[in-house]
Amino acid sequence: MKYIYKLKELMKRLIKKARFILTAIFICLALVASNSIQHNQIVANDPSTNQCLVAAVTGCSANAQEPSIPSQPVTEEERFVAAIMPKLKVMPAPGSFEYTLLRSYGAAFINPADDVKLPPKLIFDNEEDTKEFQSQLTLEKVVGTNECYLQKSAADALNKARTQLNIPLKSGYGASDCLRSFATNLRFWHKYANNQTLEKVKEGKETAILGLVAPPGTSQHLWGLAIDLGVFNPQQRQILNQNGWFQTVVKDVPHWTYLGVAAEDLPKLGFKNQVIKGITYWLTPL
Repeated sequence: MKYIYKLKELMKRLIKKARFILTAIFICLALVASNSIQHNQIVANDPSTNQCLVAAVTGCSANAQEPSIPSQPVTEEERFVAAIMPKLKVMPAPGSFEYTLLRSYGAAFINPADDVKLPPKLIFDNEEDTKEFQSQLTLEKVVGTNECYLQKSAADALNKARTQLNIPLKSGYGASDCLRSFATNLRFWHKYANNQTLEKVKEGKETAILGLVAPPGTSQHLWGLAIDLGVFNPQQRQILNQNGWFQTVVKDVPHWTYLGVAAEDLPKLGFKNQVIKGITYWLTPL
């Protein structure tokens, strides 16, 4: 009986120890699984990763840590924001005048070319401010025009398209179709609108005017990445698209923006196409 008792005690100890070992193993496995889940959640929800994607609520600015861009942005807006942040750096707050301008004229910020320079802000204050930016641009003349200049990459792409098909400027040859001064931008604004209209745009009460004329200091023409063309048939549009030029401002039919990417890549970058009277506009998803 004495040996049986000792055997029972030994069995109890072994069982207790086995339970302890099994519990420890279970806890370790649980921790590993938990850490794996947390790691995936951190990758998905890392503030630095999502900093630019939540810009529609809080605003976003690049810092010394260089926030990473999500590998698989889900929505069109996320894809667009992820594409423009390397060039834009600071995302305007929703509802602001700058956000309205980005929605209407910000398509060019997706241009991936290193030699394309984009403005550090969406509104130039005056002629001096505009000239300071334009002095940093590498410009090239559009062949066969009178003082019509664009940023070199844009001009090279347009010149290539025009060797394939006749694509005239809107005015025929004038400089105002291409790179513009602040004064020219202001003159066009006063031709179609006034200071009261500008205040309404700033308050978000008027946006239709943006398809006709850009407010002072905000035109893509100031950047050397836009041109007004006399395009009248699908063949001309196709050639321009193949060379990175697209219509990005709704109802501004002559206006073309140099994006420097293929048409099939625009949806991947979040762009939406809208067809109006047979013309396909590629619009930002903001």
